[in-house]
Amino acid sequence: MSEDRLIIAEPAPGVTRVTLNRPDVHNAFDDVLIDELDKTFARIDDDESVRVVVLAANGKSFSAGADLNWMKRMATYDRGDNVADAIRLGELMHRIATLSKPVIGLIQGAAYGGGVGLVACCDISIASERARFCLSEVKLGLIPAVISPYVVEAIGARQARRYFVTAERFDAHQAHKMGLVHDVVPEDALDSEGAKFVELLLPNGPRAMAAAKDLIASVAHRPIDRAVIEETARRIADARAGAEGREGVSAFLEKRPPNWANN
Repeated sequence: MSEDRLIIAEPAPGVTRVTLNRPDVHNAFDDVLIDELDKTFARIDDDESVRVVVLAANGKSFSAGADLNWMKRMATYDRGDNVADAIRLGELMHRIATLSKPVIGLIQGAAYGGGVGLVACCDISIASERARFCLSEVKLGLIPAVISPYVVEAIGARQARRYFVTAERFDAHQAHKMGLVHDVVPEDALDSEGAKFVELLLPNGPRAMAAAKDLIASVAHRPIDRAVIEETARRIADARAGAEGREGVSAFLEKRPPNWANN
């Protein structure tokens, strides 16, 4: 892994911070960075010692989306190569969105195109007041295709109908109003706000948090029918009977920290 593209750090036990580090190109991603990010998040997913992930960026921008040189190369690809290339980005977005650990995004600056996709894939996204956003693809005759499931999930189809076709810029407060980010803070408070969420997440059962994320994906936009009732009943029964659930309830009744709090 190229150290100048990503910085991986462990600021506290159980926490991994992944920082985009291409400030000279506004943290734009190409096939190399996509591959590095995907491998990094795959390792994090498999590492049981990691409980919370923070995704951040160095420089003025969070991510400008696609790297211009990469886009020039893509223009020479045939359709099959373009499909394969887009699938790799789609797989990265899916990996982040479905990671078994919560991901906190710290958006300090501009997020354009695919950068908006990264924001939408995070479980908790916090923007600085300086952050700006734009789904800019149509200005290039393109569409925000592989990021669309996550962006539409975040902002809703109605807002997507506007911002996908206008490619207009919007600020952090509008992003908050639409649901793309959860909080907006002064730039110098971004890290401390992220640390607050880390502190909220670390005491929680790691398997329970993973199961909660999977639960959301399972029940969202489904009719509340007998199948959903039975599935959710099975899920809570499995959680109650599982080792983490039994330990959590016992710790609560015995007024002591659960065993995962000491690991």
